[in-house]
Amino acid sequence: MLRWQARTNPLAWWWGSLTLVSNVNILVWFMLYRAFYETPVGNVSAPSGTGLMLLLCAAYVFGCAFRSFLPRADVQRICLFDTWLSSVFVGRSVATVAEVCFAAQWAIILYQLGGMANADTAVNIAWVIVPVIIIAECFSWYAVVTTNYLYNAIENSLWAVVFFLVGVALVRLVPEFSGPVRWGLVAGVVGIACYLAFLITVDVPMYLSRWRAGHGEGGRLLGLLEGLHDVSTRWVVTHDVAHWKGELAWMALYFSLAVWSSLALCAFYAMPEYLARYLT
Repeated sequence: MLRWQARTNPLAWWWGSLTLVSNVNILVWFMLYRAFYETPVGNVSAPSGTGLMLLLCAAYVFGCAFRSFLPRADVQRICLFDTWLSSVFVGRSVATVAEVCFAAQWAIILYQLGGMANADTAVNIAWVIVPVIIIAECFSWYAVVTTNYLYNAIENSLWAVVFFLVGVALVRLVPEFSGPVRWGLVAGVVGIACYLAFLITVDVPMYLSRWRAGHGEGGRLLGLLEGLHDVSTRWVVTHDVAHWKGELAWMALYFSLAVWSSLALCAFYAMPEYLARYLT
C-alpha cells in the first residue's frame, strides 16, 4: 500500500470518502435510468425529454466521479496521481461540460414547473441560467490558465447570482404546489440558502484572499499561450494534506450534495403526472 494511503493520513480518508460516494452516485443514476427510461419491449417509451434529462444528469454524475477518483486543484496544478488524466486541461474540460449540464438541468426543471404553474418568474429565470453559467465557466478557464484567483472569485460570484435567482424561482413556485412537491421545493430553497451562505462566507473570500496574497507577494501571472501549455503539461503530485487544506471542504460538499441535487432533479422531471397531481 502506498504510504499516503495509510489509515492515519486524513487525505486518504478524504479520497476514500469521495470515491465511495461517487460509486454510490453512479449506482443511483443507473437505477434512475432503469426506472424512467429503460422499458420492456412493447411498453410505452419514456416521457419526452426524460432521455435528455438523464443524459445531462449522467454528464454531471460521471464528470464529478472522474474528478473524485483523480482529484486536482486547478490553479495550484496539484493532484494525487501521476497520470496525464490528472492534467488540469483534462480536469477543467470535464468540469466545464459537467457544470453546464448541471445548469441546464436547473433551467429545464424551472421551465417545466413554471409552465405547469403559469409562473412567468420561474420560466424567465430558466432562460437566464445557462448563459450566465457559460460566462462563469469562461472566467474559470481564464483563472486556471493565468493562475489569477481573482477570476475564480468572479466565477463563484456568478454561481451565487444564478442560484439566488433559482431560489427566487423556487420561492415563487412554493405556493403553487402542495404536499410532498411543496416540501421538495422548500428543501431546495433551504439547500440553496446554505449554498449561498457557503459561497459568500467561505468560497469567494478564500479566492480573494489567495489573490491578495499572490498580488502582495508579486507573484507572476501566466499569459494565455504560456498558461495553456502549462495546464496541459504540468501537474504536481502531492500527498501533503497541508497543500489540499483549502480544497477538502468544497470538494467533499460538491461531489456529494451537488450530485444528489442533480439526481433529484432528474427524478422530479421524469414524473410530470406526479407533479401535476399536487398543483394547487
